[in-house]
Amino acid sequence: MSFLTRFAPHVARVVMGLIFFVFGLNYFFNFLPPMPPPEGQAAQTFFMGLMASGFVMPIIKVIEIAAGIALLSNRFVPLALILLAPIVVVIAGFHFVLAPAYPMPIALIAMGLYLAWTHRAAFAPLFRAHTTSPAAATRESLPAHAAPAR
Repeated sequence: MSFLTRFAPHVARVVMGLIFFVFGLNYFFNFLPPMPPPEGQAAQTFFMGLMASGFVMPIIKVIEIAAGIALLSNRFVPLALILLAPIVVVIAGFHFVLAPAYPMPIALIAMGLYLAWTHRAAFAPLFRAHTTSPAAATRESLPAHAAPAR
């Protein structure tokens, strides 16, 4: 196993976890210098709409903090990636369409896709076209004499 394949998933997981954990905490504690307001009317309108709602940003930031902790602790990584996926899509859409800035969203997309690929076994059941119900699976796995009557 090469050095890259051995450590790359850990590096991507920790970097992505730090980004979301730190920026999520910064929303509540303001320990980083404030970002300048986005340029452009559409970007400002979008951003101000999120802030004016009063509940969207706190919910997003709590999810970012929780997912960041999960990534940093290497626990529930597939769940953290699922929670962060729509946030990354909105970040990328905002920076690709409303306020052009490409390095951060491209890095987040790349890390997210790479981590999803490294955890692809956890996501495989999501891509099955047909599944059995949990009750049917339980009945099928029980011996004939223990199966409930139909």
